[in-house]
Amino acid sequence: MPDTIDQLREQIEAESIESAEEAEAFRIKYLGRNQGEIPDLFNQIGDLPPEERPEFGRRLNALKDRAQERIDEAKARLERQTQAGGPDIDLTLPGRRGFTGSTHPLTQTLDEILRILRGLGFSTHEGPEVETDWHNFTALNFPPDHPARDMQDTFFLKDAPEDEDPRVLRTHTSPGQIRIMEAHAPPIRVAVPGRVYRNEAISYKSFCLFHQVELLYVDENVTMAQLKQVLYSLARALFGEDVTLRFRPSYFPFTEPSAEVDVWWADEDADDGGQWMEILGCGMVHPNVFEAVNVDPEQYTGYAVGMGVERMAMLRHGIDDIRIFYENDARFLDQF
Repeated sequence: MPDTIDQLREQIEAESIESAEEAEAFRIKYLGRNQGEIPDLFNQIGDLPPEERPEFGRRLNALKDRAQERIDEAKARLERQTQAGGPDIDLTLPGRRGFTGSTHPLTQTLDEILRILRGLGFSTHEGPEVETDWHNFTALNFPPDHPARDMQDTFFLKDAPEDEDPRVLRTHTSPGQIRIMEAHAPPIRVAVPGRVYRNEAISYKSFCLFHQVELLYVDENVTMAQLKQVLYSLARALFGEDVTLRFRPSYFPFTEPSAEVDVWWADEDADDGGQWMEILGCGMVHPNVFEAVNVDPEQYTGYAVGMGVERMAMLRHGIDDIRIFYENDARFLDQF
């Protein structure tokens, strides 16, 4: 029996443990409860003469401790190798760069716009992307023969029941102002962000979906001057204190008077030093829109604004192709 312990000790010391699998095999072979060699020797203590049992038990316990030490040492060594990159790491190679996710530039721009608007007193409301024809067009004073109703501009849902109002993918976030005025009495001061869809040819300046933010302010004695001041404050916060804006008369069915707003974009390479670039449309809410939602146009006035998030992001970051926002090119997204 004593010779058996010495032989087993030499065998344990000679074992090679180079992986987690080998460490587990070592444990089972020498310390396993059912078939381990050391537990098997413990079971044979009763066969020894009584005077030999204490010494044999002491030596066997020492052997058991040594086997466990070898397992612990191997696991600690393997853990250090893993943390250092493995046993075959080449320290002459360049380091591996860790990649982390980031917020999409459109989301960054939208979050910044909403942050500024919250500071100007606007709350946020999000409406459905699938809208009724009434909310998307009729309540916004679109006549039945208006070009925006044409199939070339609007995505209509095929499966809408014939006896119900046709369903469309909203072409703007303006239906949000209808839903808000249906649910809440003035005063109302709200921003409506979201995706919108139009059946347009895809090019560097147009896409089949994009993002808008709608502003609506309804109260007594709301004026065009208040609208202009809010837009100047928004533009200065987004593009800098020295930004230059211009308002051009325009037409939208749901506002009267209406205007489009351009920002001057300096370009040293251009012959005239830059160009005017449209960023949004706006105007005073049309009385017909108020009547559609049972708001008295004799008591209340209001303004509405619709701005494109993609256009804002393109101006802020010098991007000249809207399609790049939707290509999921990691080289582009990694810049943000």
